Amino acid sequence: MRAHLRRSGAVMLRQFYLMRESLSRVLPLFVWVGIDIVLWGFITKYLNTIAVSGMNFVPRLLGAVLLWDFLTRSMMGVTTAFFEDVWSRNFLNVFATPISVGEYLTGLVMTSIITSAIGLAGMLLLATLLFGLSVFSYGLLLIPFLLLLFIFGISLGVFGSAVVLRAGPAAEWFVWPIPALLSPFVGVFYPLSTLPAWMRAISRALPPSYVFEGMRHVVSNGTASNASLALGGGLAIVYLYFAAWYFCRTYRRALNSGLIARYSAESVS
Repeated sequence: MRAHLRRSGAVMLRQFYLMRESLSRVLPLFVWVGIDIVLWGFITKYLNTIAVSGMNFVPRLLGAVLLWDFLTRSMMGVTTAFFEDVWSRNFLNVFATPISVGEYLTGLVMTSIITSAIGLAGMLLLATLLFGLSVFSYGLLLIPFLLLLFIFGISLGVFGSAVVLRAGPAAEWFVWPIPALLSPFVGVFYPLSTLPAWMRAISRALPPSYVFEGMRHVVSNGTASNASLALGGGLAIVYLYFAAWYFCRTYRRALNSGLIARYSAESVS
């Protein structure tokens, strides 16, 4: 067990050394989430000035932005760490060592835990100091929502990495838009009842939809639906299992076919 953790930790440690020596790798952890928080913060302040008395858009919209950015950071923590090996053509070197696919994926997840936690702390600080978003008032209710989003974000990151491993480095442009493509279906800024029936059917299969519907219920009533959270959590675990299975299958295919030895800057086909 100790050897497994040491090899996974080495993957994480490599990312730490890369970020320590490069400001351009550290700044994205704060810049993009900072822009989102500031932009949506001022939008919510404006909406509060024209809304009916008693309506506060800060927890409804700014809180939704914070949660969605946390999911995106969780996904990008995995994919960016994977892409670092792709961009530097270090992927073959990694697997020339005794590390297994599972240990490598664990290292990517450990990296994502740290980077997403840093991003979340930065978002909470900005949202609290500048716009008075008091997420801590929800206490322990917030933890299962964040955990569900983290698990699903990790599954998206592992799946996106598998797609790039299968199709080649140029396929990374299929990975970056994934959160934007999913956001209309999960009701980040509006109730799912707003959507047409066919979109709601897709929403029921996406774990984040249970998070955002649940958080709106918490903001309005102060309580969360345990059944919805359990269903969303179960779906997130299923997605994570499928993503890990697909990555391992793609790796074995690339290894057995010899494609992994021809991993180039543009394509492996």
